[in-house]
Amino acid sequence: MDDTFIVTVFCIIDEVLVAANHPEHPLAQASDAEVLTVAVVAAASFANHHERALQVLTRLGYLSGPLSVSRFNRRIHRLGDWLLGILDLVGELFLDGEALFVIDSLPIPACHRARATRCRKVQGRRFYGYIAAKRQIFFGWRIHLVVTPVGIPVAVALLPASVHDLTCVAELLYPLPSGAMVVADKAYNSQAVEAGVLEASGVRLVPIRKAKMAPNTWLERQVLHPLRSRIESVNSQLEAMGIERLHARTCPGVEIKIAASLLALAWINIIAHAVPLAQQLLRPH
Repeated sequence: MDDTFIVTVFCIIDEVLVAANHPEHPLAQASDAEVLTVAVVAAASFANHHERALQVLTRLGYLSGPLSVSRFNRRIHRLGDWLLGILDLVGELFLDGEALFVIDSLPIPACHRARATRCRKVQGRRFYGYIAAKRQIFFGWRIHLVVTPVGIPVAVALLPASVHDLTCVAELLYPLPSGAMVVADKAYNSQAVEAGVLEASGVRLVPIRKAKMAPNTWLERQVLHPLRSRIESVNSQLEAMGIERLHARTCPGVEIKIAASLLALAWINIIAHAVPLAQQLLRPH
């Protein structure tokens, strides 16, 4: 947690709310922008623990007035759609001028598998999924994510864990600019899907080929492996934010924490790449 991140998050959220003419409650001592900022900071620095983040930011004087935990929970659920809206806005800003993207999925357990029959958030066999890398079954959702090479989310979908990665590819890749290349792992191999996406949106889906398939071209291999390592770094960032250990009583609560985590991911990566670039441009020659 640092001042640059907190101030940047608050200023952007506040400007978006002001531009949208969002009405503030006259009796609220802490603004709606501050409530949303607490959720994003909680994802970035407190593993999505809202109460802990709220207490720390209040003690450090970042909030303009007192805010109880219960009041914060009610307000963040009313403002949850703003997190999704700002996330879409950030994604749209980074679509233009990009020619390379990466797509992957990440498991979001709802609970331990032994407690799946008692889970109150979701029920049913379609929420059982398999993690091939760990060779284990989990119960919950799977988040499907498209990011830029620097790790900024531009498209996202949250689906039951049993849904295959190829199911939502067309919807996720349709908004991308025509002529873009999207790198994927072996789970996305499908000639029919690749041809359909290319015909519908002009986007090339380039997955790593399986052993019995014709190998990727030399040019594709030059792009595949660096970007594949980048998506693993993005997944590690989200895991560090506790996205695989979300403690929420309801499905809307899970969606709020996921949206806050993705916003935190976007701003962390934007700041990490923008600050060194600005320092380089301002350095005297």
